[in-house]
Amino acid sequence: MHKVLNTLMLILVIFFIVSIFKHYSSKKNISAKNYNRSNINQILKEKISDLPILANDTNNVIEFNDAIETDFKNEKKRSFWKLLNK
Repeated sequence: MHKVLNTLMLILVIFFIVSIFKHYSSKKNISAKNYNRSNINQILKEKISDLPILANDTNNVIEFNDAIETDFKNEKKRSFWKLLNK
């Protein structure tokens, strides 16, 4: 029974590899790939021209917050190993 399943799986894997190779080596795929490679600059220019330009609204947004230092000073020390001892 195992030999039958193994041969079936081997046949499926070989079929899968052959079908992928056929697809990537087909004339249609090769011509589409060559078209995209030769016209990549034109394709990118078309896509970039449709992008909206966003207004800059990030002036004076970041403010320094030093409250974290005072929070750490007031906090109790933690110890993981003391929890295991109990």
